[in-house]
Amino acid sequence: MATKIDKKIIGYKVISETSQVKEIEVASQEVKPDILHEAIERPEMLVGSTYKIKTPQSEHALYITINDIILNQGTDHEERRPYEVFINSKNMEHFQWVLALTRVISACFRKGGDICFLVEELKAVFDPKGGYFKKGGVYMPSLVAEIGSAIESHMKQIGMLEVEAMDDHRKRFLAAKRKEFEAQHNDTATIDETEGSFPARAELCSKCSTKALVMMDGCMTCLNCGDSKCS
Repeated sequence: MATKIDKKIIGYKVISETSQVKEIEVASQEVKPDILHEAIERPEMLVGSTYKIKTPQSEHALYITINDIILNQGTDHEERRPYEVFINSKNMEHFQWVLALTRVISACFRKGGDICFLVEELKAVFDPKGGYFKKGGVYMPSLVAEIGSAIESHMKQIGMLEVEAMDDHRKRFLAAKRKEFEAQHNDTATIDETEGSFPARAELCSKCSTKALVMMDGCMTCLNCGDSKCS
């Protein structure tokens, strides 16, 4: 089919079948960012973090080490993802199920995809013998739940989970409320001075699972997350 040229020719380019094939080959060779999957081999060295768990249920602490793999290092697509987890302790009472748990979690890590669901699944495990309070008044329903909490902290640290930051106005409001409560009950309540702790008479908040719920201005108010029964 003939094409009529109405404009002045200012340049030209010869297009052959060979040049078209080369352009297709170059386009097909564009580097795609790696994503984590089971076929990726473990590097010789991994970076990671270790978290200490000390519960009132045992005299020995647990140490959770989470190693990460860095994908597409040095590129715009660089990404850090959990690759494996190890749990160590002098207490051999839980050795069997702890070993099984670490293998299952590590297998989920290496499979790739959205693995954030693991956090909620682990944190939802309840011990039939009862949970315990961590330092600062945070309630843990089980040891497994605290392992899930440690993994959650790690995911937030490497950017896999968003950190729900409280705005400055809310922080100032809660700080003022805490001082007001302590001033009102200084003679009748023992205030725990430990950093990150809350008044001794505080109750458990159902929203953030922290023993920080107090009666303020006729309303049960959490001094940790700000949740109030009147709002």
